[in-house]
Amino acid sequence: MIYKTIQITYDSGIATVTLNRPEKRNAVSFELVAELMKAMDEIEASPAGVVLFTGAGKAFCAGLDLDELKSLLGKTHEENVKDSATMAALFRRLYDFPKPTIAAVNGAAVAGGTGLATMCDFTLAVPEAKFGYTEVRIGFVPAIVSSILVWQVGHKIARDLLLTGRLFDAAEAKLYGLVNEVIPSDRLLARARELAAQLLENSPSSMRATKNSSTVSLRSNWTSSLRLPSTTTRVSARQRIFARECHPFWKSASRCGAKNESRTPSGGQ
Repeated sequence: MIYKTIQITYDSGIATVTLNRPEKRNAVSFELVAELMKAMDEIEASPAGVVLFTGAGKAFCAGLDLDELKSLLGKTHEENVKDSATMAALFRRLYDFPKPTIAAVNGAAVAGGTGLATMCDFTLAVPEAKFGYTEVRIGFVPAIVSSILVWQVGHKIARDLLLTGRLFDAAEAKLYGLVNEVIPSDRLLARARELAAQLLENSPSSMRATKNSSTVSLRSNWTSSLRLPSTTTRVSARQRIFARECHPFWKSASRCGAKNESRTPSGGQ
């Protein structure tokens, strides 16, 4: 199959998926999401035993594409719910993928990029990589990944990362267990392939069963999080954020030429 936003190569039992939008810092688009879903179907049916994800250029994945963010402003609530379900399906497919997955994080992995990187079974990152659940800074709710983040790092750390929306480096991510190894950039892909080769020595059926058993307790949390209204990406008309190239209204509406208001927008997040 021919892909526009990703590249897939197969070598020695390893399928390498490269997010291939370097001019956009490999930002998430719905086309990218659809192609990743198709790619995982292709790889699951292939002889490859391990999947390696990385990014073209200097970034792994810089979060939601600005053009996609702008398009959300004109969508209905039902369309936003559908978009959220699509993203949730990608994250769940990645986390539940029957073959071992490795993320080789070669640069910034922000918002959805952090989700993609940390949903993999193994996450290797260069020292200069940056992570962050930045959704709250632009008026969104990272509920799709929050349930698994709590499970990964605990409530206290999860609330720190989710509520501040701050960026953190690979060393801090390793401290929390979100990154397995911090690797120099000139060794990143080589180390990822070494790990993949090690995994290929194991029984595929045993690894599949082990992965399945370790995710059973999380499945109800995935379902519950999608039922909450806050999990949608609904955007109020007054939350113009990047589309208007200004600070969000709750920070300083006057900087956008608007009147300061203190009330919370109805229907927004």
